[in-house]
Amino acid sequence: MELFDHLAGEYEQVVWCHHPPTGLRAIVAIHSTALGPSLGGTRYYPYATEEDALVDVLRLAKGMTYKSALAGLDLGGGKAVIIGDPQTAKTEALLRAYGRFVDSLGGRYLTAEDVGTTQADMDIIRRETPCVTGVSRYLGGSGDPSDATAHGVWWAMRAVAAHLEGSADHEGDLSGYHVVVVGVGKVGSLLCRLLVQSGAKVTVSDVNPAAVERVVAETGAAAVGTGEAYATECDFLAPCALGGTLNDASVPALRCRAVVGAANNQLAHPDVALKLTERGIVYAPDFVVNAGGVIDIADGLTGYHPDRAEAAVRRVGATTLAVLARAAEQGTTTVAAAEALAEQRIAAVSGVARIRTYPRS
Repeated sequence: MELFDHLAGEYEQVVWCHHPPTGLRAIVAIHSTALGPSLGGTRYYPYATEEDALVDVLRLAKGMTYKSALAGLDLGGGKAVIIGDPQTAKTEALLRAYGRFVDSLGGRYLTAEDVGTTQADMDIIRRETPCVTGVSRYLGGSGDPSDATAHGVWWAMRAVAAHLEGSADHEGDLSGYHVVVVGVGKVGSLLCRLLVQSGAKVTVSDVNPAAVERVVAETGAAAVGTGEAYATECDFLAPCALGGTLNDASVPALRCRAVVGAANNQLAHPDVALKLTERGIVYAPDFVVNAGGVIDIADGLTGYHPDRAEAAVRRVGATTLAVLARAAEQGTTTVAAAEALAEQRIAAVSGVARIRTYPRS
C-alpha cells in the first residue's frame, strides 16, 4: 500500500524523526486539533516493519481523537511510536532527542507514557520540552496514569453491568460477576484488585507467567492459559494487553456477555464490532472505556488536582451507558454510536472557534 493511502485525508500531520547518533526512529501522527492540541502517549515497540509502526500510530491517533472528545476534554488526538526494543535500545540521549523532536512541533502534540515508556521517561523528556504530561508529582504532573485507567475501566464495567440488568443507573453492582482479565500489567493488575474488592470472581491470563503468579498471590484470582482465555465462560472479558485480539478467529469462540477492557484498538478490523453485535455480546468501545488515563494526565495541564481528576474519571461510567443507550435506540453497533457522539461534539465545539475574539486592552 502507498504511504498516502494510509492517510486517506483524515490526518492533519504525520511526521518522521530520524536521529542516527542516538538511534532514534519515531513517528508522530496528529489526527485532529479541532478541540485543542493533540494528546496521546508514546509507544516504544520493536515493530517488525516501518509500515507496521505507521499503521499502529495512525489507528492509535484516531482513537485518541474520539477518546478525548467523548471524555469532554478540550484536546485533540495524536500518538507517537518509537521503533525499537525499549529493554535494550532506550537511553537518556535517545529520549532527550525525542523530546526535542516533540518540542519542534510547537505544542500541536503533547505526549505521555504508553506501552514501552514510563513516568521516569516522561520526566527525562520534560527536560527538553514542556509538551509532555504525566510527569512526576514533584514536577507538577499527575504521575503514573495507570490507576486512573484501571478505575475508568472499573466504572465502565459497572455501567455495563447495569445495562445488562436493564438499569439506568451507571453504577451497577459487580458482585458475583465473573471477569476474565487478559493482560495483567500495571493496568490489568490494578483492575483485578478493584474487581476482587467489588466481590467479582476474577480469572487472569498473561504471556508473562510471573505476572500471573503475582496477581494470583495478591488477589486469589484463578488463572488460565493464554490460549484458553478468550474461550472461557464468563460475564465480562477484559482485554488489557495489546490490541487486535478480537478478530475473525477469536470472536466465534467467545463465551462472555460483554467485552470491557483497557487495551487500545481491540478490534482487528471494523467489521468485528458487527460480529460481536450479531452474537449478542455487548462491546464497550475501548476508546470510551480506557479514557481514565488521558483524563487524569489532562488534568495536569492546568495544575493537577486529584479530587477533580477522580471525579472526571468517574464519568467514564455515565459515558459508557450513554453510548450503549444510543446504540440500542438507533439499532447500530456501539462503536458507530460512540464515534457519532464524538463527531457530534467535535463539530459543535470546534464551530465556536469561528467566532472571532479580540485581545482585551
